[in-house]
Parts: sequence; structure tokens; C-alpha cells
Amino acid sequence: MFIKKEIDLGHGKTITIETGKMAKQADGAAVVRLNDTMVIATVVSSKTPPSPNQDFFPLQVEYREKYSAAGKFPGGFFKREGRPSEKEILSARLIDRALRPLFPDGYYQETQIIISVISSDTVNDSDVLGGVAASAAIMVSDIPFANPMSEVRVGRLNGSFLINPDTNELAQSDLDICIGGTEDTICMLEGEMKEISEAEMLDAIRYGHDAIKKICRVQKELAAEVAKKKRAFSPTEAPAELVAFVESACAARLKELAYTPLAKEERADSTKAVYKETIKKTIAHFSGIVGPDQIEADPQSALCLSEHMIDECIHSIEKKVMRHMILDDRKRLDGRALDQVRPISIELGLIPRAHGSALFTRGETQALVTLTLGTKKDAQSVDTLTDDKDKRFMLHYNFPPFSVGETGRVGGTGRREIGHGNLAERAIKMVMPQEQDFPYTVRIVSDILESNGSSSMASVCGGTLAAMDGGVPLQKPVSGIAMGLIKEGDRYAVLSDILGNEDHLGDMDFKVSGTRDGITACQMDIKIDGLDYHILETALEQARHGRLHILDVMGEAINEPREDIGKYAPRLTSIQIPVDAIGLVIGKGGETIRSITEETGAEINIDDDGTVTIACNSPEGTKAAVETIKTLIAKPEVGTVYMGKVRDIRDELGAFVEFLPKTDGLVHISEIARERIAKVSDVLKVGERVKVKLIEVRKDPRTGKTKFALSIRALLDDPAAGQNGSTPAQQG
Repeated sequence: MFIKKEIDLGHGKTITIETGKMAKQADGAAVVRLNDTMVIATVVSSKTPPSPNQDFFPLQVEYREKYSAAGKFPGGFFKREGRPSEKEILSARLIDRALRPLFPDGYYQETQIIISVISSDTVNDSDVLGGVAASAAIMVSDIPFANPMSEVRVGRLNGSFLINPDTNELAQSDLDICIGGTEDTICMLEGEMKEISEAEMLDAIRYGHDAIKKICRVQKELAAEVAKKKRAFSPTEAPAELVAFVESACAARLKELAYTPLAKEERADSTKAVYKETIKKTIAHFSGIVGPDQIEADPQSALCLSEHMIDECIHSIEKKVMRHMILDDRKRLDGRALDQVRPISIELGLIPRAHGSALFTRGETQALVTLTLGTKKDAQSVDTLTDDKDKRFMLHYNFPPFSVGETGRVGGTGRREIGHGNLAERAIKMVMPQEQDFPYTVRIVSDILESNGSSSMASVCGGTLAAMDGGVPLQKPVSGIAMGLIKEGDRYAVLSDILGNEDHLGDMDFKVSGTRDGITACQMDIKIDGLDYHILETALEQARHGRLHILDVMGEAINEPREDIGKYAPRLTSIQIPVDAIGLVIGKGGETIRSITEETGAEINIDDDGTVTIACNSPEGTKAAVETIKTLIAKPEVGTVYMGKVRDIRDELGAFVEFLPKTDGLVHISEIARERIAKVSDVLKVGERVKVKLIEVRKDPRTGKTKFALSIRALLDDPAAGQNGSTPAQQG
């Protein structure tokens, strides 16, 4: 049955959702459209029962952009889409983070959501449409999922908020926030902004949530019309007897551990020991009551001895102990106050060959961050459905397994690394200098050496410090902090600078980055329904105080960018040449510009507007390249002295000297020396470099060609001119 729904979001933005026409063999499918941008989402969830010991939800979200959707060919030799781009991975993460918490607890069926962009008008981004399509596909399926989710993008033009702005509108917007939520709550947001206030952030979230509510209501109507019966599902619950015994066996130990400030590794080892001992004690206790035959026949029996179920009971008790310690005693695992930031230490310039570096340590989280400066040729070419551009600022984040004391496979960059790096990049991007002021390509690499809470925010702080250490003239320093939440009923506690356990056992992970004057990037994931805007306001204000505290500590280490770039960074010099002289500098097949590079060691880039950027580690090489280019484009001027090269000799006539590139003049035999000479070859040789003065420019009446008369004798008669004999480039 084909059904189509329409939602008017205002400002000429109308979204349509349809189902029943495409991909009918999937458990659910939906097509969402905004103008000529269309996405299709499909969902399939396995009907094979999961393993009794499975303790996670295997959800896979894939987002793919088909270049054919925009009438474009993919780049590369094979001319077909390959591994997902960073844009596709980031879009998939946004959808995954918003949907995952909405599946019912204990639903462990393998589930795959695939979102494909099938049409793109190249101005309306399809990422948030993918989130709507994915939710709608689940809603019309038989998968247990009663609470639809919607995603929108919020921008602001001339002080007015706008839902799902196109790329042209975003270019003028001072914020770009993707928000995911249900009718009742916001469950995900991520974005960048130009130093907006906390109050403006809240207003943007409220505005986006109003649109989300509309889209969610339409999804419910769509599901009601499809009326597909949801598959039976009942989560496995631990029997009361088991819960009671486990609590009596480990609650006191876990509470003692919670109230004892310990290092991360020590706490983890002690907690593992409690888990191991409790599981062993529980199995020993119940093995005499329930026989193995009964357990095998009915794994869901009243006193099932599944280690996974016992483990879940212990985890639930550990979570309860930590949460009540924070709510009742306002005390945290490491003994800090709720709004206290862990101790911070900073070292700068410790990597000798990097162009800038910083070691940022906050508690048990440590980031080693390095800066590399390059030329325009080092910029990354980015090819997407909506834009093709060169990216001149990159921040890459690496999270090796040793940073959390584990072993693991070291392979390609993971989704988490791409997501964390993108968040840190967006935070710093807002304060990067304009290209005309700092024409470098900038790459920052954050290697996480230790992790116990918010390594992405450590990357923001470390990235800012490394950039300042390397002489990048940032408009303002940026810092970041991760906020947490513990909420039980009407009671709540907002935590600053959360630990890994506080993230894992808490209700919110809210990362906020910014300058002293406002927020530049944020990311939030919430695990509970019904988030109160008052709590969000409290979290933002507490984050602001934490951010300012961290900026104070960073300012003690370095309060403004170094006056000069790093010792080993390439030096960039820019000069302007006429547009019609670009071909002359490049030369036939690039031979001229290549020869300048070979002779001087400088890398040369020329823009279409005639801006020439010269990169060289040697001041002498830069000077030589500048002089050569200025000489190439110089116009012959009577009275100017040039350093030329003898190209041809006519013994009875004179010598032809190339005094400018591809420009020859004649030094008549009478203009070579004071005294009369018999043969030119007695005085000059082919290939010899000589100083000459341009004494006449005239047009040949017969051929119309311009002729140049040069003189060596004029310099002999005028010693001052000879001493001052320089090329126009040298004079300039």
C-alpha cells in the first residue's frame, strides 16, 4: 500500500515521506524528499534469536551518497563509489546516535539500516533527511520501536532561525546545528557556531525541537495507516531471587569502591575482582537449587545461572551505587566537586621537528598534538554531492588501544576517530585566520596517549595550543569540556569534566567548545527521555565556567600565538602579477616554473587572480624566486640596467643579448667598449653574462617588430650606473 505524507516546515521548506513503492522486501522502507533531494532508507532486523549471553545491540547504520544522484561521476580510476567518505561516515554516526537509545532495552536482534541518497539538487543536504527516513522505515516495519525520531538542521540568517537551510543559506549563517529528537525530548545534537551565547544555543534547540515534533507526529500517522503488526518481544529479566542475592553479595563492596578515590586502572582491576567473585559465589549458591537439566531446558527459568544475567545484575547495582553517591552526597568517583575540573598540565614545543606541538594532560586523559604547515598543494580536495572544494584546515584524531590499557587491532581510521576529530576540527575552525592573512594549509594531529573522559575536548585544547606554539595567528584560543548528567525522578546533578565511568553509567554526554566570548562547537548524546530545558541551561552555564577555567590555565602556558612560525615550517611569500603574465611565468608545458623551482628550491603556486605564493625554507631561495618572477614579467624601460646573457655574436655587427626572458637586444659593436674593436668575439663570448643598459626602443618600419638597442659602453662612461646596475626585480 503506497502512502505519502507532507510536512510544511515554513520558509518554503516542505518534506514528503512515502512508503509502499520501493524496497518492499525489506522489513521497512521509506523515501524522504526535500525539493529535488531524495533519500531512501531500509531496515532489516534478524528473526534469529540472539545468543543467551549476548549483551549488546548489534545495530549497523550505513549512509551512502550516490554520485549519480547529482548527475556526477565519482573521482578515481574505477569511476564508482568505494569506501565511505568522511561525510558519509559522519552522517551515519549522527543517525546511529539518535536512533540507538530509542530501541527497547534488551532488544538484541541484529539490525541493519541502509540510507541511500538517490537524488540530489546539490544545495539541500541529505544527511538530516536520512535520519527521518531511517526512523520512518522502522516505524512502518514490524520491529518493536514505538517512539519515532526526527532530525533537522538549524541555521540562522539575519537573526532569524531557519529549518534545513540549503548550502547557500548556510554560507551566510552564523550557526549550523543538527538536532535529533522525539516528540518529548532531544536525544542528539551536533554543530558548529560563530561564538554564540548559551541562551542563543537554547533558543536554537527549542526552535529545532518544534519542527521535530511536527515530523514525528506525521511518522506516527504514517505507521498507523500502514498498520503493520509489531513482532513479539519481551526482554529477558533477572528473577527477583537472583537480583536479591547478587545485591547482598556485592553492593557493600561496590559502594566501598565508589567512595574510595582510585586511579582508573586500579578502580577497573578492583571492580573486575568484585564481578568475578560475585559471579562465582552466585553460581555456587544457586547450583544446589536449580539443576543443569532444568537450566538447559529453559534458559529463561526463574533461577537461570547465565553469567551474562549475573553480570547484568552486578552492573545495575554498580550503576545505582554511583548515581546515588552523586545525588545523595554530591560526591564523585575521584572525590571532586560536581563542577570541578581535573588538574591540567601543559608542555609546549616538545616535538623538535614538528612546526608546533603541545602535550595536554587533564587528569588521566592525555593528548599529544602536533602542527604541520603546508602550501596550497597540500590542501585536501573534497568532492561531495553539494560541493567540490579544497580543505585547507584539517584536524585528525587517533585513538590507539594502549591509551586505555588494552591491546587491539591497529588498522584503518575508525568511525569514532573520524567523529571525534571532526568535532575538534569544527571547534577550532571558527577561529582560524583567513587565507589572505595566513595562506598556509594547516594540519593538526591529536594522538591520544591516555584516556579517561573526553579525549576529543583534550584535542580541542591541545590543538589550540599546538597552533599557537607554531605561530598560527588564531583569532582567539578555544577550549572544550565534557558535561555529564545523573537524573533520578526530579533530582539531578550536572557534572563537569566527566570521567569514563560517569559517561558510561550516566545519562548524558554533552561536549561544549568555545572561546571566552561564545560557543564554537557542541555535541550531545542523551540516554533518557524528557530532558528538561532548565537542566540543559544549567549544563551550558556550568560548561561555560569550566571552559573559562581551562582557558585561564592555557593562557598561563601561552597567552598569544608565537610571533613567528616554527623553525622548520616553509616560509610563504606572496606577490601579485598581472593576470595576462601568468602564462609567461608558467611557460610552455610548465617548463619556466619548473626551472625556477629547480634553481631556487622554492615551491610556487599561482592563483587565477595572479596571486603568486612562494614557499621555501631558505630566505635566499625565496629572494631568488621573487627576483626571477619579477624579471619575467618586467617591461623593458629605457635607461634601466639589466644583467643579460650573450646569445649570439656577429663579429662585424655586435652581440645579441637576452636581457629579459625571451627578449633580445642588440649591443652594437660601437657600444661594447670605449675604444674601437675589430671583432666582437675578441671581447665577448656566447653564454657570457654581462650588464647592459637599454638605450633605445624603436619599431622596425619594415617588419613592425620592436627593436631594443643595448649598451655596455654607457655603463663604462657612467660608473655610477654600472655600480647601480640591477634588474628591475632587484630595484623593486
